[in-house]
Amino acid sequence: MCECADSFGQIALKNSHICTSAHSHICILFCLFLIKISLLSHLKERKEKICLNCNAELHGFYCHVCGQENIEPKQSAWHLVTHFFYDITHFDGKFFTTLKDLLIRPGFLSREYIAGRRVSYLHPIRMYIFTSAIFFIIFFSIYDVKRLTESSNIKVNVKGMDDAKREALSNAKSKEDSLAIEKAFSSVQNLPAAFAKDSPLTKKTEDPVVAIGGSGRQYKSLQQYDSVQKGLPPNLRDGWFAKLIMHKQIEINIKYKDNRKGFLQDWLTTFFHSFPKLLFISLPIFALSLRLIYVRRKEFYYADHGIFTIHIYIYSFIALLFVFGISYLGRLTNWPFLWLPNVAIMIYSLYYFYKAMRIFYRQGRMKTFLKYIILYFLSLITIIILFFLFFVFSILEA
Repeated sequence: MCECADSFGQIALKNSHICTSAHSHICILFCLFLIKISLLSHLKERKEKICLNCNAELHGFYCHVCGQENIEPKQSAWHLVTHFFYDITHFDGKFFTTLKDLLIRPGFLSREYIAGRRVSYLHPIRMYIFTSAIFFIIFFSIYDVKRLTESSNIKVNVKGMDDAKREALSNAKSKEDSLAIEKAFSSVQNLPAAFAKDSPLTKKTEDPVVAIGGSGRQYKSLQQYDSVQKGLPPNLRDGWFAKLIMHKQIEINIKYKDNRKGFLQDWLTTFFHSFPKLLFISLPIFALSLRLIYVRRKEFYYADHGIFTIHIYIYSFIALLFVFGISYLGRLTNWPFLWLPNVAIMIYSLYYFYKAMRIFYRQGRMKTFLKYIILYFLSLITIIILFFLFFVFSILEA
């Protein structure tokens, strides 16, 4: 079951950019409910009362020794699909109980988990995989890299220009004034022509797409760069890292030539789709920060800090989904007051993280607040470093 969940998480995170419709997440959730209903009503129980897994005598639908269901081993493809999604989502009372306690009782689920009371709640790793997959599917459907990299052309508000022109002409006191106004507005309205495809301002140049430190301008190929390096004394040659950067710079300039927009789009696509990896890598680092902050609390193992971190991440995914949903609704309706719920979510989230630390670690308000501030700055530094590293790696992979 866990292997199935891990597989789904990897598939969902790697292919989440395929989703192109902002409404797709609604269809996904609806399908999951249909799958759950279908699963409960179509699984066929075996007539034999011997477990196929351990040969124990059965006294119900599940084996009391190994827990396997007593269902027919030969199933249709639809049953395999429904069982797959059921193992991931577990859309039953357990899921909604976990969701409710996660959102309104900060730190409670983590406390229950380390106390051993786990059966009533969804496993934190399974819930992390599911919520992160849904989050990134929706994230990549809302934030399309192609839209972000569209170059903004200069556009003139023709209607506004005509109104201004009429007003200026009505205030003209002579024929010369009218001619001057006509000439001025004619020049302004012809500005977009300066930015046309064949305009000198947009003609192709010999400048490279990427120039790190400016030294890449003199090399047209890798062979040329390597030849120059071999001709230099050993102490003047580039080091391995500078050589790696220069090779990649030359490769990018050869691949994209003067197509900066194409490079920007490919780079942003790679960078955006590295976010799941970035957050996954930051999770154990966040847990390590908690381990260092609470180093004197010997009763908490590193795994306990990890469980607390997973619940914090799950809450963050859900809170951001609400923010995305409200922002999307605002774009559709143009309601001016929809920024208020987003501000409320952000304020509640700041309180939530503090309260979760206080409930889970059971320390006083002042100690918890000081450690909360320290954790905030450590997390900020970690995210900045990771963003920089992934920024560089995404350029190298572009």
